[in-house]
Amino acid sequence: MANTSSRTLRLLSLLQTHRFWPGGELAERLEVSDRTLRRDIERLRDLGYPVHSSRGLEGGYQLAPGGSMPPLVVDEDEAIAMVVALGTAASTYGGTLSEASLSALTKVVQVLPARLRRRAESLRSATVDSPFSRAPEVEAGVLATVAQAIRDSERLRFGYTARGGSKPGEDLRRHVEPHQLVTVGRRWYLLGYDLDRHDWRSFRLDRLRGPVGTKAVFRPREVPGGDAAAYVREGISGRDRGLRFTVAVTAPEEHVRRRIGVWGRVDEVAGDRVVVTFEAQDLRWAVFGIVYLEAPVELLEAPDELRAAIAEWRDRLAAMV
Repeated sequence: MANTSSRTLRLLSLLQTHRFWPGGELAERLEVSDRTLRRDIERLRDLGYPVHSSRGLEGGYQLAPGGSMPPLVVDEDEAIAMVVALGTAASTYGGTLSEASLSALTKVVQVLPARLRRRAESLRSATVDSPFSRAPEVEAGVLATVAQAIRDSERLRFGYTARGGSKPGEDLRRHVEPHQLVTVGRRWYLLGYDLDRHDWRSFRLDRLRGPVGTKAVFRPREVPGGDAAAYVREGISGRDRGLRFTVAVTAPEEHVRRRIGVWGRVDEVAGDRVVVTFEAQDLRWAVFGIVYLEAPVELLEAPDELRAAIAEWRDRLAAMV
C-alpha cells in the first residue's frame, strides 16, 4: 500500500478525472478500505480541497465545481518552506534565475489549497527581503502565525529570550503590535511596537516562542523613517559600527541599488559611477557584499582590516586557479 502522502496525491488526481466516483470503485482503485478512503477524503478537506460526498448504495465522491486544482498536496510547513526558498532565490539572484524563481513562486502560491494559500500570501506580504539572506532558523509555524498577525493587524503575545540587559537569557513575555518581518543576513526579525515599553523594537524570531494572537486589532503606526528594513538594519549595526566603508562602483545606478538592497546607502551618482557607503559587522559579509556587486569597484574609504581581508581572499582564489 502506498504511503499516506502519495496515496492522497493519487486520490486527488482521480477526483479530477471524473465528475463523480462511486465510493467502492474509488477505494478499489486506491487498494484501500472504505474506512481508509474516508480518512483520506477528510485529509483533503482539511487541506482545503472541496470534496463533496453522497451516502447510500450509490454514494460516492466528487470535487466541487471550481475545485479542479492541480494536485499539489503539501502540509503547512512544506508550503511555507517553498515560499521562503523561492522568495529568497527571487531576491538574491539576478537575471533570468530571479525571474524564474518569482514566476515559480507565483504559480506555487496559486495552486495551494485556500487555507494554505492565505498563510503563504501572509508571509509574502509581511516580509521585506534583503540580499544575502539564507534559510531561516525558525519554525515554520512561528513564521506563519506572526505573518498572519501582521496581515490582520492583530496584537501578539509571545515569549522572548533576552540577550542583554539586566537579566540576559531570561524568558520574558512581550505584548506587541507586529508590523513587518525583515530578513537580515541569516536571521529573521519581527519589527513591532512594544506595548509594555512604548517604543519600537526588533525581535529575533529564533528567540521568539509561542506567538498567540490576542484577537485585538490595531491601527498600524508609521515606522520611524518610513522603511522597516532600514530601521531594523540600523538597530543591528548600531550595536557595532566598527566596520564602515565607502566604494565607487562602475555600473548603472539601477544595477547597484538592486544589488546593495538595505545593506548600503547610495551617496552620489555621476553617470555610471555610483558611490556607496556600507556598514557591516562581519568582514566576510563585507567582502561578499563587494563581490556580489559584480562590477568594477574602487575602495574610497575602508579600514585596514577590510583591505587585508580582501587581499587574503584574493590570494586564496588565485591559489585555487
